Amino acid sequence: MIRRLQATLQWLFMRAEALFNSAFGDRLNPLYHLGAISFFLFWIIAGTGLYLYAFFETGVADAYASVESITHRQWFAGGILRSLHRYASDAFVFTMLLHMLRYFAFDRFRGFRWFSWVSGVMLIWLVYISGVNGYMLPWDQMAQFVIVTSFEWLDSLPSFGGTLMRNFIYPSSVNDRFFSLLAFMHIGISLIVLLVMWIHVQRVPKAKTTPPRPIVVSLSLTLIALSLAVPAMSQGGAANLSVAVTNLKFDWFYLSIFPLLVDWPLWQVWALVLGSSMLVTALPWLPPRFRRATQSEFPVSFAGNSKPVKVRLGETLLDAGLRDGLELAYECRNGGCGKCVCTVLQGKVDHGLYQKSALTDAMLQQGKTLMCCATPLSELAIEVEYTSAAAALPIRQYVGRVESIERLGPEVIRLQLSLPNGETIKFAAGQYINFILEDGQRRAFSFANPPHQTGTIEIHVRLIPNGRFTTYVFTDLKVGDTLAFEGPLGSFALNESDMPILLVAGATGFAPIKSILEDAFHRGIQRPMCLYWGVRKRGDLYLIDLAERWQREHQNFHVIPVLSEPDATGSWSGRKGMVHEAMLEDFPNLTGHEVYVCGSVKMVDSAVPAFLAQGLSGDACFLDTFLPSLPRGTLASNATESGAT
Repeated sequence: MIRRLQATLQWLFMRAEALFNSAFGDRLNPLYHLGAISFFLFWIIAGTGLYLYAFFETGVADAYASVESITHRQWFAGGILRSLHRYASDAFVFTMLLHMLRYFAFDRFRGFRWFSWVSGVMLIWLVYISGVNGYMLPWDQMAQFVIVTSFEWLDSLPSFGGTLMRNFIYPSSVNDRFFSLLAFMHIGISLIVLLVMWIHVQRVPKAKTTPPRPIVVSLSLTLIALSLAVPAMSQGGAANLSVAVTNLKFDWFYLSIFPLLVDWPLWQVWALVLGSSMLVTALPWLPPRFRRATQSEFPVSFAGNSKPVKVRLGETLLDAGLRDGLELAYECRNGGCGKCVCTVLQGKVDHGLYQKSALTDAMLQQGKTLMCCATPLSELAIEVEYTSAAAALPIRQYVGRVESIERLGPEVIRLQLSLPNGETIKFAAGQYINFILEDGQRRAFSFANPPHQTGTIEIHVRLIPNGRFTTYVFTDLKVGDTLAFEGPLGSFALNESDMPILLVAGATGFAPIKSILEDAFHRGIQRPMCLYWGVRKRGDLYLIDLAERWQREHQNFHVIPVLSEPDATGSWSGRKGMVHEAMLEDFPNLTGHEVYVCGSVKMVDSAVPAFLAQGLSGDACFLDTFLPSLPRGTLASNATESGAT
């Protein structure tokens, strides 16, 4: 039953995450930041709550009047902040429950994770208690209903035996001390919530408690807009215990159980709440396992780290490495970005659940996996990328000036960028940069110039129909404009060996290949190099003259252009069909070769299995997969417009 429910939820979450990756990019996918968003919402609740409390009067006669004064006489601040407090509290419950549901779906609550799960259950109940307590403070008819119903429910317990409800028989029974107690409880429980939140994240290595700035801005603006459009108001006037409350608009985020308190016997509601709470708390041990696992942890050797890391059963490689203090490359931690990819040199892993755009079938056949999703099934040896390993090539943010915009073909532009004050960027041939858009989204493009040419940065931009960034480049970008970017990024680079080199480029996949080849020519590398450049039409071979010049100047280099859709006139006499098939016709046995592939996911997924089947070693195949961007107004399956990801 539990497994079937988890499988259904996994299916839903994976598709929702793919949809959000298409819409926002994996870096800004809100489903990857639910915990951090919850923290941010708590700070909104705390900040607005402190302001409201400064003007709130805790006396019975003054509570309702002070709330109304805050709401209407301070509309410019108090009224908006009251609404922000209310809607941020609702969103807080929603993101916490969704966060918990996601961890349940992906089975991330068993074994050593039981503490985080149990503390999370405790945290949710504390938030509910604090929220219900908050509804008692305005002393309107909603507060009257919540107080009376809550105390009736508590009074049904044998230990109270009806003593609590005696305080609400007459209006005079409620005094100022009672309201002071409610206010004290609201602040005290909120502080306990913050403490438990801090404890909750201590078991997560390098847990993020602040979402990316674009999410912070968009979420804040959404809450403000909602507060202005539908302001939170008191309901039904001041409380009057001599009159029963009959008509209210409910907050289903916090008060969903209250209709049951009216319609059900109170003992049944206690049974439901206590039973469901105990069941959810006990989930890490359900169904009970009467046999212990044969091995509770596996030693994993991270390349470049002298001491193996002990990975607990069910723990991801990334969490184990971070827990051990390793500086590993990662970002989304949910199998969406592909930044934490590693190579399994020895042993077996469970790859877990991930997005296909982050770990393609071709990469799997090469022995790749994502550290944020993979868990060990045996002793492992893996090759990883450390964030500190590229200390000589630090990732930084830059602002480049557009020096030239050259149309190389009908759908390709060459950009030349310069950095201010003669500054240069150090990179390895084959790496890429991320252009940073105004809302924080990234678009990845490979360096097309070799590292020794540092005067300008050369970027090849292919027009994507309705692509946000590429459309801007083709229609609005002008010489003298500036573009923000970060880099260098990526590990696609020429391997140092003596094997012959075969390069396969699809469309603007020629850009990083150009950087690698010009660097190889500059360094005097004499290994045989053969480039197969696959495009649809003759006009897409936008720098074929340059490649043919290399062929004339370097005896160890050859270029073979391949068209998949030659025109019907028969003017093309060169190779036709799929580019990887053309290469396999010339090299039916790839044993002893190195192959470098740069192109779309579809091309890579078609080519690599065929190469491996023809004798290519998995550790001699190097990939740079690029993804087309999201067209304006539509939802696509990928997030970047060109280059490496």
